[in-house]
Amino acid sequence: MGITDGFLRTSLPVLTALVWCQAQSSTRNYGPVFEEQPVHTLFPEGSAEEKVTLSCRARASPPATYRWKMNGTEIKMEPDSRYRLVAGDLVISNPVKAKDAGSYQCVASNSRGTVVSREASLRFGFLQEFSAEERDPVKITEGWGVMFACSPPPHYPGLSYRWLLNEFPNFIPADGRRFVSQTTGNLYIAKTEASDLGNYSCFATSHIDFITKSVFSKFSRLSLAAEDARQYAPSIKARFPADTYALAGQVVTLECFAFGNPVPRIKWRKLDGSQSSKWIGSEPLLQIQDVGFEDEGTYECEAENIKGRDTYQGRIIIQAQPEWLKVITDTEADIGSDLRWSCAAAGKPRPTVRWLRDGQPLTSQNRIEVSGGELRFSKLVLEDSGMYQCVAENKHGTVYASAELTVQALAPDFRLNPVKRLIPAARSGKVIIPCQPRAAPKATVLWTKGTELLINSSRVTITTDGTLILQNISKSDEGKYTCFAENFMGKANSTGILSVRDATKITLAPSSADINVGENLTLQCHASHDPTMDLTFTWSLDDFPIDFDKSEGHYRRASAKEAIGDLSIFNAQLKHSGRYTCTAQTVVDSASESATLTVRGPPGPPGGVVVRDISDTSVQLSWSRGFDNHSPIARYIVEARTLLSSKWKQMRTNPVNIEGNAETAQVVNLIPWMDYEFRVLASNILGVGEPSLPSSKIRTKEAAPTVAPSGLSGGGGAPNELIINWTPTLRDYQNGDGFGYILSFRKKGTQGWLTARVPHAESLHYVYRNESIGPYTPFEVKIKAYNRKGEGPESLTAIVYSAEEEPKVAPFRVTAKAVLSSEMDVSWEPVEQGDMTGVLLGYEIRYWKDGDKEEAADRVRTAGLVTSAHVTGLNPNTKYHVSVRAYNRAGTGPPSPSTNVTTTKPPPKRPPGNISWTFSGSTVSIKWDPVVAKADESAVTGYKMLYRQDSHSAPTLYLASKSRIDIPVPEDFTHAFVQIRVTGPGGDGVPAEVHILRNSGTSMMVEDSVTRPVPHAVVITTNSLVMVALIRYLEL
Repeated sequence: MGITDGFLRTSLPVLTALVWCQAQSSTRNYGPVFEEQPVHTLFPEGSAEEKVTLSCRARASPPATYRWKMNGTEIKMEPDSRYRLVAGDLVISNPVKAKDAGSYQCVASNSRGTVVSREASLRFGFLQEFSAEERDPVKITEGWGVMFACSPPPHYPGLSYRWLLNEFPNFIPADGRRFVSQTTGNLYIAKTEASDLGNYSCFATSHIDFITKSVFSKFSRLSLAAEDARQYAPSIKARFPADTYALAGQVVTLECFAFGNPVPRIKWRKLDGSQSSKWIGSEPLLQIQDVGFEDEGTYECEAENIKGRDTYQGRIIIQAQPEWLKVITDTEADIGSDLRWSCAAAGKPRPTVRWLRDGQPLTSQNRIEVSGGELRFSKLVLEDSGMYQCVAENKHGTVYASAELTVQALAPDFRLNPVKRLIPAARSGKVIIPCQPRAAPKATVLWTKGTELLINSSRVTITTDGTLILQNISKSDEGKYTCFAENFMGKANSTGILSVRDATKITLAPSSADINVGENLTLQCHASHDPTMDLTFTWSLDDFPIDFDKSEGHYRRASAKEAIGDLSIFNAQLKHSGRYTCTAQTVVDSASESATLTVRGPPGPPGGVVVRDISDTSVQLSWSRGFDNHSPIARYIVEARTLLSSKWKQMRTNPVNIEGNAETAQVVNLIPWMDYEFRVLASNILGVGEPSLPSSKIRTKEAAPTVAPSGLSGGGGAPNELIINWTPTLRDYQNGDGFGYILSFRKKGTQGWLTARVPHAESLHYVYRNESIGPYTPFEVKIKAYNRKGEGPESLTAIVYSAEEEPKVAPFRVTAKAVLSSEMDVSWEPVEQGDMTGVLLGYEIRYWKDGDKEEAADRVRTAGLVTSAHVTGLNPNTKYHVSVRAYNRAGTGPPSPSTNVTTTKPPPKRPPGNISWTFSGSTVSIKWDPVVAKADESAVTGYKMLYRQDSHSAPTLYLASKSRIDIPVPEDFTHAFVQIRVTGPGGDGVPAEVHILRNSGTSMMVEDSVTRPVPHAVVITTNSLVMVALIRYLEL
C-alpha cells in the first residue's frame, strides 16, 4: 500500500453544506461597526424646534437594521408614534420633558451579530423667572463690606451672573472692590463707597446652544450710614468648597473674595507643590486649564491689606472618566481552539468591566469564563461567532469597545499559499520549505520526496507547524517534495522541485577600527557566489539594517562592482559606533562577517541629578557618571535655570573646577527663595557632551533682602502731600514671601525720622498727608525692603519735595507793543525765585479783545526763564488787554496788572499799478502809480521791489520811498522778473509782478500776482538807501 492511499483512508466527518458556505462567506460579510453614535443632547424648553434627532450609523455587511432603547426599554416604532427612524437616527417629534427625558441607546444588528451604542442622555434646559416678592433694602455703614444674595430661580443647566445698578444696562464691573460669584450669583462689595448708593438687581443668563435667555430679580436698595474711616483686617466671605471634585481635562475655577479696609488683595498658592503654568488669572478667581492629576492638592487663598491677613484652604480632587488602555480587536479563530480576550481601562474611581455578546450581558457558562476584563473560550464552536463588546464604566461615564469573533471550519487549501514551485538551495547549506495551507482546525502535515515518506533525522526536520528543513544539502537532495495536509473537513497537497547551487562565501571581511567623531572610514567586504544567480550586499549596525536613503549622507556604497560591497562612513557620529555586519546574499543562501567600529567623542549625558542640602544661596548636587564615549571625562559643568528665565546659565560651584572623577559638587551664589532646575554636562578632550536631564524643581530657602530698592524719587500731588516713588523690586531680589517696603522720611534739617510700611512687592509709591506740610518743602527720604525673614539694607538718602502750590506772586512792569497788524511783542519783569512755592516752569500770556471777558482770553505759554514773548494771529486795528502769570506743576499764579495795546491797521490791499520801464545804457528805470491808503488801512511809507534776473539766479530786494526806481543792469541784459508791493506800519501789501524785456522798448505792464516765497535776496535802496543781505526767505 502506498503512502498516498493510506493517507486518504483516514476518516472524515461529514458537515452540512450550510456550515461550509458560512465559513467561506466570512471573508465577505462583517458585523456592525459604529461610525456615528448618539451624544448627550440638551433641548431648550419652549424652543421653536419641533423635534430632536439622536444620530446612529453603523458600517455593516449585510447592512444593519436599527432599534432604540430608552432607559433600558425598547422603543416601539408605531405608525402614529412621536418616535420614528430615519436611517439609523431616532427622531422625536414635539419632545416633552415628562415623557422624553432619559437615557437613549442605539442597537445595530445584521446576520453577523448585534452591538449597542454608548448611552446618551436627553435633558431639557429651562430658566424660570425670579420671585415676584419685593427684596428687603440693605443699610450698611460706609466703608464696611456688604453682600447681596442673588437667590436664582429654578434652572438647568448652570447660569452666568451679572448685577444691575439702578437701570439696564448699567452693569457693575468686577474691579477688585466688587465681585460677582459665578457659583452662587451673589454680589460682594469689599468696602462700600458713596458711589455705591442705589438699587441692585441680579441679572441671570442661560446659554443653551445658540439660545440665550436672561431674567433679573426685583431691585434691592442700598443705603449708607455715616462713614466709618477706620481700617480693618480682611475677612474672607466668598469661599470655594472644602473639596472640589473635577474631571481631568476640564477647567477648574476657585473663587475667593474678602471684605476689608483698605480693599484686600487676593493671592493664591498651592501648599503641596509648585504653581502650575496652566494657572490663568489672579485676584478673586483661580482658573486651571486642562486640569490633570498633577494639579490635585490643597490650595490656599490669602487676603491681605495693611491691617492684616485672612486665609482659607480647600482641596482639588481630580477624577477621570474611563479611558481604554487595551481593547479587543476583530479575531478569526479555528473551531476547537481556545481563545483569550482582554481589555483594560483607566479612570478614577477605578472602572468596572462587563461583557456583552450580540448586545446581551455575557456571564461565565460552560466553556466561557468571564472575569473582569478577561474573557476566555475553551474549544470554540461555530455558535461562538458574533459581536462582542467590552464595557468599562464608573460614575463619570461609560466606554464601549467592540470586536467580531469569527469561528472558522475549513478543509486544507493551498490555493493562497502553495509550496514554492522551484526551490533553489546552496550546496552544504540549509533550506527551509514552509507548508502553510489554509485550514481550520489546523491540519496534520506529512512530507514526501518522490514516493519516499520523510521523517525526522540528522539532516531532515519537520517542525510542529509543518515546515520542512533540510541541512548540509548535497546534489543528491534534488527532486520533488510534496506536502500533504488533512483535517476533519478534508485534505490537499502541494509540490515543489529542489535545485542545488554553489554556496556564497565572504572572501574579504571587514576589519574593526577606532576613529574620532567627524572622521571618515571605509569597511571592506568582498564575496564569491554561484554565477547563475545575482549577488546583493546588505549592511546592518547592531543587527538593525542600514537604510542608505535615510542615513543623512553618513553611509554610502564604495563600489558598484557586484562582488564588492564596501561601506563608506562619512562624518562619523557617536551613534555610528557598534558591530557592523556585511551580508552577501543570493536567493538561495547568504554569508556574513562582522567588525566593530568605535567612535570616540564628547561624553554622554550624566544621569540621576539629585539636589539636597538646600539653603538660601547654595545646594549640593550629585549625579551618576555617563558614558565617556571612549575618551576619559576631564571635568563637569553645572548649569541652572530659574522660574524667571528658560535659558540655561553656567553656575559657580565649590570646587570651582569639578574633576572628571567627581560625582558631587556644591552650587553657590544662588538667589534665595527662587525656583531652580539644575543639569550637569561632562567634557573631555573632544568637547562638551550632551546635558543631563533636568533635576526636579527646587526652591532655595528664604533670606532677608540684600539689595535696597532703587529709583527713589517723588513730588507732585495735592496740597499738604508728600508723594514718594520707587522702582518695584524684581522677583530676583525679593528673597522671600511677605515682601514689602519700609520708608523713612523727615523734613530736611530736622532730627527725627517718620517711617511707613508698604506691603506687596508690586507697590511703587506712597502718599504721606499732613496739614503741617508746606508747599515745595524738601524732605530727606530713604527706603529698604523687608520680607518674612527680616529687613534689608537702606538706600542712599534722596531729596524729595512735597506737593507744589500755584505761584503766589505775579510778574510786573508788563508792556505790550504792536508789531504789524496781527502781531505784538510782550515783555515783563520776572517773579523773584524766593517767592515761588514750586519750580517755575515759565509764564503764561493771556490776551483778550476789548469788550470781551478775561475768561475768554487766548493763551500763550513760554518755557523757562524768558521774560518776553512774540504773539501772532491777532486781528488788525483791534484793542487788546494783556496780562502775564507765572506757572508751575501745580498751576498758574495770580495775574499781573493788565496793559493795553492796539494793533495797527492792515496794509493796503491794492498792488501798485501802471508799471512801466525804460532802458538807458546800463540802467533800467521802473515807475508805477502811487498807492493811496484808505481810511481803514495803514499809511504807505515806501515800496519793496524784488528783482530777479531769471528763475535760477538769486533775487535782489530794493527799497524805495517813492513810486520809481533805477536799477543797474549788465550790458547783455535781455529780461528780468520784478515784484512790487507797498510797505508800512501795518506790514507789506499785495505784490504786482511784471516780466521786463529789453527789446520791447519802453513798455508798461500790469499783472496781479499771488504771494510767493523768495530765497536769499539782496536788499538795495536807491539814492541814500543802504544795501542789506537777507540770509533767510522773505515772503513778499
